[in-house]
Amino acid sequence: MKEKVQEKSLNQQVLQLAIPNILSNLAIPLLSSVDTALVGHLQGLEYLGAVAVGGMIFNFIYWGFGFLRMGTTGLTAQAFGNKDQHEASLILVRALFIAGIIATLLLLLQVPLASLSFFLVKASPDVEVYAKSYFYIRIFAAPATLGIYAIQGWFLGMQNAKFPLYMALVINLSNIFFSVFFVKALGMKSDGVAMGTVCAQYIGLILSIILFKWKYASYLKNINFKVAIESKALKRFMSVNGDIFIRTICLVFVFSYFTAASAAFGDDILAANTILMQFWTILAYGIDGFAYAAESLVGKFVGAKDLKSLKNIIFTLFIWSGGMGVTFSAAFWMFDTQLLSIYTDKENIIKLASQYIWWTIFAPLINGICFIWDGVFLGATDTKALRNSMLICTFLVFIPLFFLLKAQLGNTALWLAMTLFMVSRGVTLSFFAQKRIKTWVSA
Repeated sequence: MKEKVQEKSLNQQVLQLAIPNILSNLAIPLLSSVDTALVGHLQGLEYLGAVAVGGMIFNFIYWGFGFLRMGTTGLTAQAFGNKDQHEASLILVRALFIAGIIATLLLLLQVPLASLSFFLVKASPDVEVYAKSYFYIRIFAAPATLGIYAIQGWFLGMQNAKFPLYMALVINLSNIFFSVFFVKALGMKSDGVAMGTVCAQYIGLILSIILFKWKYASYLKNINFKVAIESKALKRFMSVNGDIFIRTICLVFVFSYFTAASAAFGDDILAANTILMQFWTILAYGIDGFAYAAESLVGKFVGAKDLKSLKNIIFTLFIWSGGMGVTFSAAFWMFDTQLLSIYTDKENIIKLASQYIWWTIFAPLINGICFIWDGVFLGATDTKALRNSMLICTFLVFIPLFFLLKAQLGNTALWLAMTLFMVSRGVTLSFFAQKRIKTWVSA
């Protein structure tokens, strides 16, 4: 009877964090879907390609600095589990300090950054013209975007998933409103979508500061900037986040290369793959709700040195994510044509995307494993394992497979390489976990 009570308690803890996280995360692909639909219905494929390529570049930039959220969550959750309010406050200061430095560098180096990005990404001349316009507008959202990462990660580490939900809803609804306004009312194209993003990010940053002061004002008394950036503490913060940075750069490289390779196959394949990847994104953000819960809860139990609860919460998280994966697969299978038609009204693109949609239908059954392990390892701040897994899967699985098969299989080789990349991530992290879980609470 006692075990059933504990199981129910863990389920409640998971759902209290996961449900707001799922809603927060699903708002992100909703925005991406609205952006895709807005430009997908404009005359000419170059606008859809511009948003795909421009968005890919910012994914590479911002996902690369996603450690500002992920590292902050794990470290804060451990401080929370250890009941160390002072350290929790200092972690937020460190995260915002690093976010400010990075944002400043991005703005100062935007021209060489753009030149390098468009040198590496090969797209048609028309797509490149509009993608550059998109880039030079959206880059000014950098300070707000990175600041939001840090504050959102801190809220999650404090076991508070509601504030990130409020932030996501306001940011994404604002983004949709401004994008529709700029594109439909003012007649802008892909540049209107970029402008909408900039406006929404600063609204989100202002909201996050208001929420912090409303609930966590007492933490301000613990803030000491000199102590926060003390070399030893900052070194640990940067060590954890350095591993996450390498892991994330590899992940973003794979998805960015997927878009770049799609563009090399032609504008039609680029459009079809961009739409199908929206389904992968929706799945990722849905299951990542449980991965975010894993970061918060695993970090808390690691900080509290509670091995039994740690193992139980990991098992519970896999059960919930598996159920969600089956649900997504069923939905993609039953409503494939209807879902494709949401993103474009061009019959040739729908027909082309239908040829490859089976990769998307099976993805939810596979991808959730590595998503949950990501959250578990982040919560434990065992970031070296995440780094090593991603290096193996990127350079020994994805790249070799695609280059060996692309001449024979074309776009199918791209989807096969991406699918096996996700499978190998789950396999390697499962292997590492068997040897490391006990060490997390004994360190």
